[in-house]
Amino acid sequence: MASSSSLRSGSRHLRTLGDDGDVVRTAALLLGLIVLCVAVHAPAVATADGCNLTAGFVQVDLPEGNFLVQSPYDVAEDQRYSYDVATGVRTFRVYAEDKPFNTVTPTNPRTEVRLSGHDYSSGVWQFQGYGYVPSGTSGASVMQIHNEDAGAHATTMMLHVYNGTLRYYSGDAVEDDIYDRWFQLNVVHDVGASTVAVYVDGAPRLAVNVTPSVSHYFKFGVYMQHHDVSALMESSWRNVTVYTKPY
Repeated sequence: MASSSSLRSGSRHLRTLGDDGDVVRTAALLLGLIVLCVAVHAPAVATADGCNLTAGFVQVDLPEGNFLVQSPYDVAEDQRYSYDVATGVRTFRVYAEDKPFNTVTPTNPRTEVRLSGHDYSSGVWQFQGYGYVPSGTSGASVMQIHNEDAGAHATTMMLHVYNGTLRYYSGDAVEDDIYDRWFQLNVVHDVGASTVAVYVDGAPRLAVNVTPSVSHYFKFGVYMQHHDVSALMESSWRNVTVYTKPY
């Protein structure tokens, strides 16, 4: 049975999740999250809370060919996805009645980018991007860490939007009032430690222990889920970057 604890961070909570009785592991995860922020403090390039989350990481090369779009198979891609080269904004939309992204998958409709060419199985990896979710969008995953195809578990982590709240899957709230504003999202996955940390606008919002898998990759956009689903789901993203830090 899972247990959860939280620390006040301003007016919000930072949540950590772990098994009952596993206090040491959960405490260590939380301490690591705090130490990461303190250790890499760099005011010249600081985030909102004074922490440079990418210090010590190496930015990986992401040419346009690595942004692999998955969208409903029966409509033209440009009816569900657009990329404005001038502004760098990628806009994703999907309707609840849309088809899957190919003719053989039974999965729900989606319009997402799968970041290809950088699947990983070790080290520490970080996704950084600026997202925007318009009011009305609900019941959609907007960012995820996906596991290898045909793996025992499809995902390591998903962030869903339900009625204006960004959530860890369908559970704990990560960020309230997510609608109609650009927000900075950083997701740090330590493969060896089997942990994921989520930051919104530079502030820690979630620290979780996750189930190990063989390999992983990042996705973002809109992917319909199973409840509280709006007829139209949308998100926009810009300045998506991936970083890594080998052991």
